[in-house]
Amino acid sequence: MPNIILHHYHTSPFSEKVRLILGYKRLAWQSVLIPQIMPKPDVVALTGGYRRTPFMQIGADIYCDTALICDELERRYPTPSLYPVEVPAGLVDTVAQWADNQLFWWGAIAYSFQSKAMAFIFDGVPAEIVKAFAADRAAMRAGAPRTPAADAAGMLRVYLQQIDSMLARTPWLLGQTPSLADFAAYHPLWFVRRITPLADILSSTQHVLPWMDRVAAIGHGTPAKLASADAIRIAHEAKPEAPTGEWHDEHGIAAGEPVTVTPLDYAFDPVAGDLVAATAKSYALRRFDERAGEVVVHFPRVGFKLEKAH
Repeated sequence: MPNIILHHYHTSPFSEKVRLILGYKRLAWQSVLIPQIMPKPDVVALTGGYRRTPFMQIGADIYCDTALICDELERRYPTPSLYPVEVPAGLVDTVAQWADNQLFWWGAIAYSFQSKAMAFIFDGVPAEIVKAFAADRAAMRAGAPRTPAADAAGMLRVYLQQIDSMLARTPWLLGQTPSLADFAAYHPLWFVRRITPLADILSSTQHVLPWMDRVAAIGHGTPAKLASADAIRIAHEAKPEAPTGEWHDEHGIAAGEPVTVTPLDYAFDPVAGDLVAATAKSYALRRFDERAGEVVVHFPRVGFKLEKAH
């Protein structure tokens, strides 16, 4: 089976989610460190414009969004499973989706991006880099307003109490073994914990910090460094895998038609290509790049918009 390549950077919360899942599944993987802000020419060569972090590469197949990355890792490496047999899979996915959206955006990120946190995060960083980072993230948000610090703190405390109640009787959120829900709920709080001036909020509950320590102890598996140019070469020398899954049409778009896929919530960068798969849960586009060759870029349905190319 081709090697797993994760394109990420160290402080990316969603990357931490995937790194821990790779550790939970005891997998070896190749680590490509990418820039935190645009321009990202090596990223664009593989993804066609998708700029969020992380994305996963297996040969000439590129998987965008951690929800889909987790699905693909579970499909290829089902043991140990992210879905314990004693818990309904729908419940696992529902909690994970809540964590990736409500807990992450309205709790952790809204709480973390306040003035004293920024002063800590960017301490010693040259002013021009801070300015570039702020401009990059503002472009991703496309004018969406920020939540005031006090309101964000209040929401995060509510979410922490909800998580704490789930851990009152079991060591993991949904039972006696880890599930996808644990990794999804962990990474937003991991980001908060790294910001020393704000991390005390995690001590307001009894069970959250011990649970976070258990998740962290899982580790990241066995990573090996890989240069981004080598990842592009690997894609160029490989062939995309044949599409799998039953065709599921909601748009009246046939296989092979030129389309775009665009995120619905932030970083509205469309990716163009020919539609080669439309399953109940995902899309896949075939595209060509001068450096990467023929690649297929995969997206989840949830959170993304499919349109015919104009």
